[in-house]
Amino acid sequence: MNTDTLYFAFPGQLTTPTGGYHYDRRLIHELRQQGVAVETLSLSSRFPFPDAQALEEARQSLGAVPDGAVVIIDGLAFGALDALAQAQSRRLRIIALCHHPLALETGLSPVQQQRFQASEQRALGAARRVLVTSGHTGQILTDQFAVPSERVVVARPGTDPAPFAPCAGSPLRLLTVASLTRRKAHDVLIDALGSLADLPWQARFVGSRDLDPAWSEQLQQQVNRLQLQQRIELVGAVDEAGGEFHNADLFVLPSRYEGYGMVFAEALAAGLPVIAARAGAVPDLVPASAGLLVPAGDRAALAAALHRLLTREDLRRQLQAGARHAAAALPTWGDTARQVARLIEDVQRS
Repeated sequence: MNTDTLYFAFPGQLTTPTGGYHYDRRLIHELRQQGVAVETLSLSSRFPFPDAQALEEARQSLGAVPDGAVVIIDGLAFGALDALAQAQSRRLRIIALCHHPLALETGLSPVQQQRFQASEQRALGAARRVLVTSGHTGQILTDQFAVPSERVVVARPGTDPAPFAPCAGSPLRLLTVASLTRRKAHDVLIDALGSLADLPWQARFVGSRDLDPAWSEQLQQQVNRLQLQQRIELVGAVDEAGGEFHNADLFVLPSRYEGYGMVFAEALAAGLPVIAARAGAVPDLVPASAGLLVPAGDRAALAAALHRLLTREDLRRQLQAGARHAAAALPTWGDTARQVARLIEDVQRS
């Protein structure tokens, strides 16, 4: 180990099929491509709910990092590492990576929210810089977690160049890409689609069922109860989603909150019209020229937006053109890595 190496810590396996881990994987790969030496540190998969053993293992892992080294710690673990972050803050140059605050995750009890709010604020106070994936998340950390704005650095997720989807399906093919968790609001989408059973469409829900198996089973039962088994397919995780985007006609995901929403960027990169909830950073990413945004959790509004796109080809083509135009302004993963490399150099000099 040496101080010229960047140490990148995250909980569990880097191959976990979520947007946050995808960001971590691609960032690490692109930094290495640009000549940055990166050593990964896999912490316990029990984060963000660590037990004593998980905390001890994290203490040993970070304790082995040499004095003065730069360490990026993914927020899924960092928000629960407040005591360790404070203990290591003078010895290590810590960069916190916050995809979205733990306290804002859907499904937490009020007590859990309060605990995460307090622990994450203490942890963030021990970081030299805080790396976020959107200006929206950065503003939340400033307003609600007392992080000075000058310590926040935004590095938006990149996208890969891809051929535009032809959007010529018959029936129309709806695509949703997200792990089956409560925050992604698949339940709202299923109900909305249930009210549109008289229209021709097919839907594919691509995303891991393993993060919340009980919720995934509830969603499957909801599909069955509405007799949509032949219309909605819960595909599970896929190794490469590029083909899914290329074969779709429109992208729909009514998340209750998004710290950025990488899949929306991927949908725009594929030239897909988008339907989403006006929640978190989504309005900053999806322009009105490329998508329809509805209030989060509003099944009727979501159904109305779906009905408009399913029945109006002129509107679909208009939003398709808007998505293709928006795709040109999206950053690449190389852009993201260069932004983070500049941050690393700045922290090394501090």
